[in-house]
Formats: sequence, structure tokens, C-alpha cells
Amino acid sequence: VQLQACGGGLVQTGGSLRLSCAAVGRTSSTYNMAWFRQAPGKEREFVAAINWSGGSTYYADSVNGRFTISRDNAKNTVTLQMDGLKPEETAVYYCAASSRVVSRNENWYTYWGQGTLVTVSS
Repeated sequence: VQLQACGGGLVQTGGSLRLSCAAVGRTSSTYNMAWFRQAPGKEREFVAAINWSGGSTYYADSVNGRFTISRDNAKNTVTLQMDGLKPEETAVYYCAASSRVVSRNENWYTYWGQGTLVTVSS
């Protein structure tokens, strides 16, 4: 499956963005999906994940309560709604898919999108 992420851009502190990830070539409903991010000079980190049915969601402590992950299996898309953005959340955001488990560990994810840049200005 190919993943195409979009929706990044420039936003002010406290603002909102909605990222989308579209699965191309195969239905995404059999995959557990996640978002990760990598800030300049830092390692990639877990942001949020959702299981194949959408019934279970998981968040990093730093985004819990501000970010919302959801999916529409009919449209093969996963969305990350980000509210209350902070400058330290400037990063390239990646969507990823796993056919095995839903996890905070990036090593479980086989398929990755190209990333979309989110810049939060102070």
C-alpha cells in the first residue's frame, strides 16, 4: 500500500491544522495506522495511532487532549486533527501503516508516507 500525507503548512502558536493520509493501491481498512513526527535534529517520535476498525486510539502524552486521530475506511483515509499547536511541534509528520499491531513503536510499521511539514510560528 502507498500512503500519501498532506495538510501540512505554517500556523501560528495555538492554531490548528488537519493532516490527512490517503492509502492508495489497497484498502486501508486492514491496517492499523499511526502518525509520527520528526523535528529538526531529533529522532522520530510517536504522535497517535488508531486500530484498523477505528475503535481504539492512542496518543503521546504530549498531544493527548489536543490532537485527534480518526479514520474513514470507506475513503481509505486517516486524519490527524491538531489543535493548540506549539512551536516545539514543528516537524515533518509521517503517517504509517501496520498490518500486524497498533503500536507506539515505529518498528512495527511497514508502510510510510512521504511526510508533510508542519511549521508552528511563535
